[in-house]
Amino acid sequence: MTNDKMLSRAKEVFDIEIEGLRRTRDSLGESFTAAVELMLKTIRDQGIIVVTGVGKNLAIAEKMSAIFASTGTRSIVLNPVQAMHGDLGMVAPRDILIALSFSGESDEILRLIPAIRRHGLKVVSLTGKPKSTLAEMSDIHIEIPCGKEACPFGMAPTNSTTATMAMGDALAMVMLDALEFDISSYAMNHPAGAIGRALVMKVTDIMRTGERLAAVRNGATVMEALMAMTKAQAGSAVITDAEGKLAGILTDGDFRRAVSTSVDGQAVLGLKVAELMTAKPLFVRDDVYASELLKIFERRRIDDLPVCDASGKVVGIVDIQDLPKMKVL
Repeated sequence: MTNDKMLSRAKEVFDIEIEGLRRTRDSLGESFTAAVELMLKTIRDQGIIVVTGVGKNLAIAEKMSAIFASTGTRSIVLNPVQAMHGDLGMVAPRDILIALSFSGESDEILRLIPAIRRHGLKVVSLTGKPKSTLAEMSDIHIEIPCGKEACPFGMAPTNSTTATMAMGDALAMVMLDALEFDISSYAMNHPAGAIGRALVMKVTDIMRTGERLAAVRNGATVMEALMAMTKAQAGSAVITDAEGKLAGILTDGDFRRAVSTSVDGQAVLGLKVAELMTAKPLFVRDDVYASELLKIFERRRIDDLPVCDASGKVVGIVDIQDLPKMKVL
């Protein structure tokens, strides 16, 4: 098989799955909103969303449940085989079941539904066959009309699993909005790892203060600002007014550019910082999360960011070099 044929076949798979996602997106309607309304009622009644599937769909159920749980929709995964041997004890009448089966004819799922009914749960199914047995046994059926599989035999789940995962993501994100789940709540569910650190940590945990903060008044000279930067081992100095509020920022880059364009580099040292500083620079409040810092540094391509309190007074500065040390980059 030549390289060109390999790439052509790979692109064909992408095309099939992209088209499948389009078809599934365009099918969204009343069954989707009905499912969301039922999920919302379940969560507000202190119930949980139970997700089940067989084979590849069990893996999708695990992913779907994890996304639900991490974004405010309490959820567990139920293995249909284990459920029939005791795990049904995990569910209660206030819960609902989301059953995944593209054919809608999976034996393990069909055997599970009557048992789930006896426990008082309502059933939402995601299948590719609206007239399947599972669809007809469900309270709400969401169709996944993605079309043919990418597998040439039409056997290996490819297009169907991609579309089912996307439907799960859509349910999770709509629920996130409906439940008004915010970034602080997300942080509570992600305390570990780089994501957790970026979400839980605030600017006050990262910013430089005290002797590590180079700060001078707006009447100071460039030399005084450079001395403050040297003492703090910083690449910039924040400039404040008489009340300690942010007036500007002077970076070592500002100084080098001024020297390179001046006929008398020595004279630059005697200038007032107000002549070289960036007035009214970008800053952040001291109550924002580290995750917001990352967005600002990436978007604005800056190296230093002053931090101010609610009154506008400078309380610190964040140097981009400190972010990797705090493991938030």
